[in-house]
Amino acid sequence: MTGRDFTDRVAVITGAAGGFGRALCKRFGAGGARIVGMDLNEKALNELKKELEEAGIEAAVYPCDLTIEKDCNDGINYALAKFGRIDLLYNNAGISHRSAFFNTDVSVIRRVMEVNFFSAVYCTKAALDSLIENKGMIITMSSIAGFAPLIARTGYSASKHALHGFFDSLRTELESQGVKVMIVCPSFVKTGIDKRALGGDGKPASQPRQQTGKPGLPEEQAEIIFQAACQEKQLLLPSTMSKVSYWIHKFCPGFYVKKMVAKLRKEMETR
Repeated sequence: MTGRDFTDRVAVITGAAGGFGRALCKRFGAGGARIVGMDLNEKALNELKKELEEAGIEAAVYPCDLTIEKDCNDGINYALAKFGRIDLLYNNAGISHRSAFFNTDVSVIRRVMEVNFFSAVYCTKAALDSLIENKGMIITMSSIAGFAPLIARTGYSASKHALHGFFDSLRTELESQGVKVMIVCPSFVKTGIDKRALGGDGKPASQPRQQTGKPGLPEEQAEIIFQAACQEKQLLLPSTMSKVSYWIHKFCPGFYVKKMVAKLRKEMETR
């Protein structure tokens, strides 16, 4: 297969301790990359490091709060001190919420923006010199909510739309320097992000997520993402649902919204 080769390259992956992050670390590690995982959950990070090393993958982890710029800078500097370079930054860290905006504290919106958007900005800024030097790659995890509205998730959708605006614009600045930028828009994936979703008051959401088709498995999605990264794609829609949603919203936005609202309206918690 022609394209980008991750053998002996250094991949920094945020949100590494979660279900999707673990799958990404394992797949890029299996593809030859040396892995640096960043996450708030130190115990889960250490367990991940052990699993990676048992699989023959060279790995390091750095526990940190990705909403704090200094923590992100320190994590990136740790990766540089450990391996001397960064070839891939995967901005994977994310949280969600399920609540009507009318019943949502602004602090919840801010928290979602800090985790989903600003953590990616902080890490990208810190890693940029090395990424440019090594003609590296930035991959950022968005979702269907990054290109289409999603009821009961105003803050989540805002954070994902912000990622598209930022990284699509950054791509135009970095293209001439050999740095590639890819945005990934999965649909619902079987991870813990929905179980940890915030409600309007910042506590766990009381309304369960409505089932919208069969959720994807992190390992399957990670394989698709790895192959797309090797091909240096700019936008990846890794599931049938994300592809269908993208094209229906693009050409029939009114129809898309009608169907989406009918399916997910129950997620607008009332407490």
